[in-house]
Amino acid sequence: MNPRQLEFGLHTPRTPDRNLHKGGRSFYFFDFDDNVMILPTPLYVFHKMTGAEKEVNTHSFALIGPMIGKQGEWRDYELRLDPQFGSFRRFRQQRISLLQRLLGKKQPLVEDVLRVLNEPLPAWKGPSWQFFWHAVHNQRPLSIITARGHHPRTIKGGIQLLKKRGHITKTPNYLSIYPVSHLETRYALGDSNAEWHASKLKHLAILQSVEKAFQVYGFNPHHRFGMSDDDPTNLKLIVEAMSELKRRYPQNSFFVIDTHGGRLLKQEVHVDGVSQTDVTDEQLTLFD
Repeated sequence: MNPRQLEFGLHTPRTPDRNLHKGGRSFYFFDFDDNVMILPTPLYVFHKMTGAEKEVNTHSFALIGPMIGKQGEWRDYELRLDPQFGSFRRFRQQRISLLQRLLGKKQPLVEDVLRVLNEPLPAWKGPSWQFFWHAVHNQRPLSIITARGHHPRTIKGGIQLLKKRGHITKTPNYLSIYPVSHLETRYALGDSNAEWHASKLKHLAILQSVEKAFQVYGFNPHHRFGMSDDDPTNLKLIVEAMSELKRRYPQNSFFVIDTHGGRLLKQEVHVDGVSQTDVTDEQLTLFD
């Protein structure tokens, strides 16, 4: 059986951090969509003249994005940024009334997680799933850094469903949660006008998460940090963030895991560059 498809359980032995005997911890940072979980969350494009909306899945959106409003069949369409009614509304925190909650209405992320968990096959497990499982099971300090705009408690609620259904063995040991399109999170990252690109906000969230790690767990040259993401634009800025951190903290180890297109490429960031290795099927950890 391919280890990437292994079924883990509650009684799987926990493994200590590689550098625990030296006071070091391994910190796992994860992008969520198409990385930890593959969710059917749609986007919407709007006809410029009629306002009619067309639903697009995330895979298609990655391909047609540059054409929207510019060329081909997408020339007459546009993106609308209203968080409640616009193109990314199912990636944003929605206003739900008390009556709607009493009637069972949930945030879009929670609805989408429930939908895939009710499907017969686990096609929702993303390329970093086993590493996420490992980090949760072994209580590694963990951060979620996502372009979504839900409240952090909604992110936690969606992930808690994984525990309730038995897909993870514990509640994650959260270090931080940064849904960088969430307005309050943007402000906390310094984006006072809510105009910065998600990749820049992720860059800042990584910097803040590492600083928080030192605040919570103490400074130790044996701490190790890594983040996995699937988006090429984000990956470039994640490498830049890790390079900045490596120059600031040269004793510590920093990694980037590229899961674009389903691959698993581990990049270790050094002061003078980046080295790359493929993650083999035998590896159940990213950088422990």
